[in-house]
Amino acid sequence: MPVFLIIAGLIFTLLYNWVKFPREYERLVVYFLGRVVPAPRGPGLTIVAWPFEQAVKVSLRIITLDVPPQDIITKDNISAKVNAVAYFRVMDPIKAINEVQDFQYATNQMAQTSLRSVLGEVELDDLLSQREAINAKLQVILDKQTDPWGVKVHNVEIKHVDISEDLRRAMARQAEAERERRAKIIAAEGEFQAAEKICQAADLMQKYPMALQLRYLQTLVEIGSENNTTTLFPIPIDIFSAMSSKLTK
Repeated sequence: MPVFLIIAGLIFTLLYNWVKFPREYERLVVYFLGRVVPAPRGPGLTIVAWPFEQAVKVSLRIITLDVPPQDIITKDNISAKVNAVAYFRVMDPIKAINEVQDFQYATNQMAQTSLRSVLGEVELDDLLSQREAINAKLQVILDKQTDPWGVKVHNVEIKHVDISEDLRRAMARQAEAERERRAKIIAAEGEFQAAEKICQAADLMQKYPMALQLRYLQTLVEIGSENNTTTLFPIPIDIFSAMSSKLTK
C-alpha cells in the first residue's frame, strides 16, 4: 500500500508539472537544461518535460501602463507636472524574457524618461495645442527603444498637464488680451470697409446728381415714418447748388 501511494504521488507530480494549458493569449517560453527552446509553446494542451524543461508564462494581451506624473521644465522655462498612459504588448516572448529582467518595469521606466526628455524640448503652448504630434513622437521613440526586448508600443497619450495657479491666471489674462485685440481689428476692418463703400457711393452720386435727390427724398420718408410729431419743410437741393455757384463767382 505505501508503495502504491508513492507511485501515485510520483505520477500526479509528473502530470501536474508536465501538462500545461496556456490560454489563447498566453505562450510558454521553455528552457531545456537551461537553454531556451527556439519557439514558444501554446496555446492549449502543452507538454513540458519537467524537471528537464522549465516554462515561463508570458501574456500577449495589450498592457495598459500608467506613467506617473513627471516634473518637467518646458523649453520656455515653465514648470509643470505631466502624466501619460502607454499601451504595449509582447510580440516576441523569448526576447521579452531573455533580453530584459522585467520587461513591464523596464518599459515603465523608459516611458518616464522619454516623457521628460521629449517634453523638455517643446514650449508650453505646443504642449497644450499639439498633443497629437507629441503623442506620435513619444510612441515612435518608446517603440524604438523597446523593440530589442520584443515589445511593441501601440500608443502613448498625454493625460493631464498640471500648471501653477499663477500661470493659469497669466494665461487667462493673455487670452483675454488676445480676444480684445481681435475684436479691435475686426471693428477697424469694418470701419475701413464702410468708408470704402461710402466713398464709392459719393463717387456714384457725383456722377449721377439725381441719385442724391432720390436719397434725400428717401431720408425724408424715413424720418417722417419714425417721428410722426416732427414737421419737415423740404428744400430743393438745386437752391443750394445755385447759391454755391454764385458764391464761387
